Parts: sequence; C-alpha cells; structure tokens
Amino acid sequence: MSEPIVRHPEKVNKPSNPLKKKPKWIRSKIVDSKNFLSTKELVNKKKLHTVCQEANCPNISECWSKRHATFMIMGDICTRACGFCNVKTGKPFILDSLEPLKIAHATKELNLKHVVITSVDRDDLEDGGADHFSKVILETRKFNKNTTIEILTPDFLRKGDAYKKVAYANPDVFNHNIETVPSLYKQARPGSRYLESVNLLKSVKQINNKIFTKSGIMLGLGETMNEVHSVMDDLLDAHVDFLTIGQYLQPTVKHYPLKRYVHPDEFNELKKIALSKGFLIVASSPLTRSSYHADEDFSKMRKLRDKQSQCLKLQ
Repeated sequence: MSEPIVRHPEKVNKPSNPLKKKPKWIRSKIVDSKNFLSTKELVNKKKLHTVCQEANCPNISECWSKRHATFMIMGDICTRACGFCNVKTGKPFILDSLEPLKIAHATKELNLKHVVITSVDRDDLEDGGADHFSKVILETRKFNKNTTIEILTPDFLRKGDAYKKVAYANPDVFNHNIETVPSLYKQARPGSRYLESVNLLKSVKQINNKIFTKSGIMLGLGETMNEVHSVMDDLLDAHVDFLTIGQYLQPTVKHYPLKRYVHPDEFNELKKIALSKGFLIVASSPLTRSSYHADEDFSKMRKLRDKQSQCLKLQ
C-alpha cells in the first residue's frame, strides 16, 4: 500500500492551531449541479490544474456551476511555503510544453469570455516561469480572439527582468496579490518580500499603463485596520486599479492560525474607504477571492475607465 501524499511536509512538525467554527455568513452553494459536473469533467479530462481545487476555494461550487474556472499552470507543486496556502509544496516536475495549447483549448471549450490564469511559484526555474506564462497568454489569445485574459502571477523574486516577458504578452489584467500587511510577512509569507511585490505591480504599469493591475489582501491574520489602510496607500502609489479584500480561511490545523472572522460590515466599510482613496474598483466581502466574479468585475472596470477617459476629454 502506497504512502499517503503529504501536501505540506514543511508544516508537519509545526504546532497545531485549532480550527475555528465558521460563522453563518461563510457559506457557499451549488447554483447548477449539471454545469458544475461538466466543468469538473473537462478539467479532469484535459489533466489541468485549477486553483479552485488546489487552494480549496470556498467558491468552487458557485463558480464551476457558472462554468468558470481559474487555471493553474506550471504544475500543482509550489516552491514556496506560505503559512496560509493549501497548495502543495515541494520539488516541482518539469514544465509541460503542451500546456499553453491545453489552456487555450479548455478556454474555448468552456466558451469563456474572460479567463483567469494563475500559477504556482517556480523558484527552481531561471526565469521563475515567466516565458512559460507568456506562451500560455499568447496561445490562449490565438485561439480565443474575443476572450479577455486575466493573470495572477508569482512575484518573480530574484529573477531580474523576467516579469517583463509576462507584461509584454499584454494580458488584459495583471494581478499579483500582496496577501497581508508587511508586519506579518515573516510569519505568513516568509519566502516573499512586501516591497518587491508592490514594485512588481508598479513596474508592470510603467511598461504598459493600459494593462489593468490588481491586487488582494486577506483579513483575519492579525492585521490592524491602520495597517490595511497603509497597504491601500502603497498599492495606490503603485497605480493599482483593482483591490480585492477577503476573509482568510485556515486550511488545516498546521497552517497559520486564524485570529478572527471579520464581520461583513467591516468589509463594507473597507470598501468605502478604498474607493474614497481612489481605487477604480473594489471587491470586499468574506468570500471575495482574486478570481471571484472576475468576468463581471472586469466588465465594470473597463466601463469605469472608459467613463474616466470621456470625462478627461471634456475637460
């Protein structure tokens, strides 16, 4: 009998942190079970990875029922060991050279008007996987001329200008999540650097200011509201258009401990504050995730930018 796969070997000897009971406002539902099963069948048939499954997303039922899925490229094993993440960690396999074509065809079969593509961190690769990411974008666009493409990337830390390959592929949305406040990086996100993540978003906007930039932060890890406000200011200084704010949900007893469940009223208040500061669009709720309602939000964001451009012309 084979040994069970340990998803997080680096966490095995860490102390256990009891899971807190979820409040009534943390609930998800299946909207259309037939579509859910057909989406699952397509993903499995093409042997694709999705962050919906790997990160144990609470919205998988709703999104897959709408035939929405966030593809995760470059394998399902991450080289980082973030305290909050449920994606497997370890030594990844070699890249699948046919993956760009597989993603393009899956996008077409699902008839996606807006596709979201993310990846694991690949610190083992010289360019962090930037060239592969670029190929996926270009191939997806080649077979899906009318589909807008949103990407959620790693930070390409210590990979020099590799990120430029991804930016030059001209995705419609370039997302890189800040995840948490700077004071919690050492415990929750030890393999990353806060300022490097902010600078990545800023640099992409400098390369092409027509690309929408997006970032997200989780609540409930022990941050203060003043710290969250400061993160907003840093992201605005980097000219980020879209901010997402969601509740951290602790995957297992070995993961970073959840400090508290944040009430929906607090999320609503943070949305008001973020919009007043100058973000083009803000999604803020307990179940908000980077790709949750991404297609609808992209449509809103594009309309808002067009409206801003019209106003500037009239001035």
